Amino acid sequence: MGVNGFRDYFQVLGVERGADADAVKRAFRKLARQYHPDVNPNDKGAEAKFKEISEAYEVLSDPQKRQRYEQFGQYWNQAGGGGAPGFDVDFGRYGNFDDFINDLLGRFGGPGAGGFGAAPGGFGFASGFPGGFGAGFPAGAAQAARSGAVNLDAEATISLSFAEAFRGCERTLAVNEERVQVRIPAGVKNGSRLRLKDKGNLQPGTGRRGDLYLNLQLQEHPIWTLDGDQLRAELPLSIDELALGGEVQVATPDGAATVQVPPGMTPGRSLRLKGKGWPIKGGRGDLLLTPVLKLPDQMTAQERQLLEQLRALRSQDPRADWLNAARL
Repeated sequence: MGVNGFRDYFQVLGVERGADADAVKRAFRKLARQYHPDVNPNDKGAEAKFKEISEAYEVLSDPQKRQRYEQFGQYWNQAGGGGAPGFDVDFGRYGNFDDFINDLLGRFGGPGAGGFGAAPGGFGFASGFPGGFGAGFPAGAAQAARSGAVNLDAEATISLSFAEAFRGCERTLAVNEERVQVRIPAGVKNGSRLRLKDKGNLQPGTGRRGDLYLNLQLQEHPIWTLDGDQLRAELPLSIDELALGGEVQVATPDGAATVQVPPGMTPGRSLRLKGKGWPIKGGRGDLLLTPVLKLPDQMTAQERQLLEQLRALRSQDPRADWLNAARL
């Protein structure tokens, strides 16, 4: 503390005098975690330090107070016509550290005020839940909080396997220390959005709570791809199956099935299995299987001999039309 009780708030937070609002907030959060009484029980020195950094943040996070502080130094309170900040905290009224930070940042009006979630918005959640929660207090939160027009909605991203999206699943989330069971319906698609009413950010002191929006992301599958309501996959066929056709066993999301491949099945055409695709309202989309030539990694001597005979007996040049069309 300086002369006449003057504190260098920039020094208290360990930031340069030209530090912007984000830098001030980051410094405060770091020090708040270090000196919070819950982390340092029965440590009066840590509690005093915590109050000091909180007082510094209250001044430097308020543009008007900061302007007076930078302009008038130790006389900034008199210049503003008010008394000292007089920061005092009753820690017993908070259930946990994040509750305190939500209240503190909300009262001080920093942009993106909230707790210590993975993303701005102050939304704590349990391990095993990837991503962060988005919306919190936007810029101008202090003024919005006074008027009651606070956006308390939050967002999170959930990654689903292809099977979970196809069949539907349940997820248990920890939201603000509350366990929330979420039912994800069958047939959701990449980018789908679910709304959980009254499960968003909590406004300290009022009990108001926003909604939680879950953005769904589908992991890629090694075989299946989603095309609208249709499910697509490549169907590996041997040279004789492509040429001669016949019954072949194929995979579907419901298990193995047998389909009839017509003779002369050329790559690019597709076999359509109706009602075997992606779940849609009132039923299922179609499954499209596109044949691709699958040559053996290794051929036996007899297979090679038969292919040599086929080459010798071939009656048409497969590139004749192509060569004619290519002439300029």
